[in-house]
Amino acid sequence: MRPGKKVASAVSIAVLVLVALPGLAGSRLSSPESPIDAAAFRLDQINAFADAEGVVIDPLDPALRSAGFIASDATFIEPGTGRVIPTKPPVGQPDAARGTVYKPPRYTLSGYGTFYDNGTTAMRLPRGTVIVVCGNGGCMERVVNDYGPSAANPERIIDLYRPDFFRICGCPSWSGTTRVTVKVY
Repeated sequence: MRPGKKVASAVSIAVLVLVALPGLAGSRLSSPESPIDAAAFRLDQINAFADAEGVVIDPLDPALRSAGFIASDATFIEPGTGRVIPTKPPVGQPDAARGTVYKPPRYTLSGYGTFYDNGTTAMRLPRGTVIVVCGNGGCMERVVNDYGPSAANPERIIDLYRPDFFRICGCPSWSGTTRVTVKVY
């Protein structure tokens, strides 16, 4: 037989009271904090050797090397064979080239570029293609992220974001087109 709802709720309330109020269940208050008595500690000295004589320590090797240091001109012999393992010859590393180096482009296009206020670089190339656009004002690297311009005018090969256009163009703000060279990578 199942206990009634009143009995079950009374038992759950009793359990909650015993958990929530530990004083009623017989727990004690914590003891106040007090410092540890200094007499509980004592100084012990342990001699490292039974005869307690002084020990001389060798000076450190050069550059604080360990006892198992291997010199750069050391030869190694394989155990059991007496065969000397040859050391590797030094390798000359060429100096790094100065300046900026671009890999050669896959192909180069020449034509007219215009500005396009959509905030994108548009060409009739797949999105994600890396290009370098050069004009009278200099060069800049961009990634194609839109498709265009219209194929109705084959001389127009690229639409640029307005700030990019005037940076490449190097021309006054009323210009609408400029001659550009596009290197496709």
